[in-house]
Amino acid sequence: MSKPKILIARAIFPEVIERLAQHFEVESNQLDEPFSREELVAKLQGKDGALTAGSDRIDASVLAACAQLKICANMAVGYNNFELDAMTAAGVLATNTPDVLTETTADFGFALLMATARRITESEHFLRAGKWNRWSYDMFSGAEIHGSTLGILGMGRIGQGIAKRGAHGFGMKVIYHNRSRLDAALEAECKAGYVSKEELLRTADHLVLVLPYSPASHHAIGAVELALMKPTATLVNIARGGIVDDAALAQALREGRIAAAGLDVFEGEPQLNPDLLRVPNVVLTPHIASASVPTRMAMANLAADNLIGYLKDGKPLTPLNPAVLAPQ
Repeated sequence: MSKPKILIARAIFPEVIERLAQHFEVESNQLDEPFSREELVAKLQGKDGALTAGSDRIDASVLAACAQLKICANMAVGYNNFELDAMTAAGVLATNTPDVLTETTADFGFALLMATARRITESEHFLRAGKWNRWSYDMFSGAEIHGSTLGILGMGRIGQGIAKRGAHGFGMKVIYHNRSRLDAALEAECKAGYVSKEELLRTADHLVLVLPYSPASHHAIGAVELALMKPTATLVNIARGGIVDDAALAQALREGRIAAAGLDVFEGEPQLNPDLLRVPNVVLTPHIASASVPTRMAMANLAADNLIGYLKDGKPLTPLNPAVLAPQ
């Protein structure tokens, strides 16, 4: 009996490919050149499953051209590259990789917050350019972190991890806004208080964005929201591009309407708004919040587990549209 066929749409660890090859006929894109829509459709012909990344858009038009496809396993916790309703209608299972990247991403979010608040990137550029020739009392004076107010927009697992780091490690007052309020026990564990979005924006010294992307959260932080923030505040986005209006943010940074920003995600990435490159008070990283070797390996293995579990036994670990699993 022939093995099911799968596509690995982006380069991953060779060990994970070897593991998948024990169960499937594998076609792998180890050159790691992102596929165009047309190339993706062509590569998915005759495939039962795919291990995808955020650059691989799976929508109704792709699904209509790939009748044999049964599952797309995203190597990410986010899945805004999936048109989930269309996948469900087509009977194609979608999975993601939650939990395994929570702590690493929360670590990075806090590192980006600290780099932003303390002007680390800006001062390093100054030093590397040979401009440091004397000490002065206000040289690259940044914002205080310990004892300040940490605001979190989006309070899922990663948001909770950041809250705990701020409250327990840095004595920060933690406030948050979320679609639904946490239960009292979890709020106590995170030492976090629920506030309205407007109060969050007005009060936070450091605002961290950790909400999922959806049409409803598009430009959740735009010119109006930035205008509510303190001029001394910092903004950190480790969520998804499109949650922040990058053009409005660049203007606010240029005009000093907020103090600084740290961005790991961007609208239209890997392209980014060129205005962000022209302001000194922003820390920019290329979507690497989960990028530790153990975590990326765990993400790849969980995506593989979903492919193996579903195509071999009908039992994926982390389905996003479990209606596909219901008996017909």
